This record gives sequence, structure tokens and C-alpha cells, in this order.
Amino acid sequence: MTELEDGYDQQGLVGRGIEVMLGRLGTIAIVVVLIVILAAAGWYAASAWISLSGPPMPTSGYVAMILGIVFSLVIGCGLMALLFYSSRYGYDEPSRADWERD
Repeated sequence: MTELEDGYDQQGLVGRGIEVMLGRLGTIAIVVVLIVILAAAGWYAASAWISLSGPPMPTSGYVAMILGIVFSLVIGCGLMALLFYSSRYGYDEPSRADWERD
């Protein structure tokens, strides 16, 4: 079987390789830009946090902040688990009569 019998010519194979390579370069470019934006946001947040002046936060403030973060993460993870559970077992499907289920 030759390349022409398969429906692929030399130019088509090269063209597809270039398309795949350009697609990967585009993905890499987007990821790099997003990482740069994340680093800039982190730098800005850190510099803003350091430049703020005021009385130091007491230990109870740190405890309250940690408890709030943990509580928020537990609620968020629990809700996502319920979402996946209901999706998997069909609890989020529209209700139908028994005679419509067949």
C-alpha cells in the first residue's frame, strides 16, 4: 500500500505535524502566560501584605483564620463530593413517570 492509496500524501503528513506542533506551542504559550500572571498576582499580594502596618495579629486571630480556611475547604470539598455522587447515581436527572423510563 502506497501513501497515495492510504489517502495521505507527503504534504498532508507534514501539514498535520506542523498543526500538532503549533497546537502544542499555543498550549505552552497560554500556560506560560497564566503562570506569569499568577506570579505577578502573588508578588502583588505579598508586597501588599508586607507593606501594611498596624498592630500585630493576636494568636486568637490566627486560630480564627485557620479555622475559617479549614471550614471553607471542608464545605467546598463536601459539596463537590455531593455533586459528583448525585451525577454518578442519577439524582440530578429530571423526574419522569415510571411508564416513561423504558
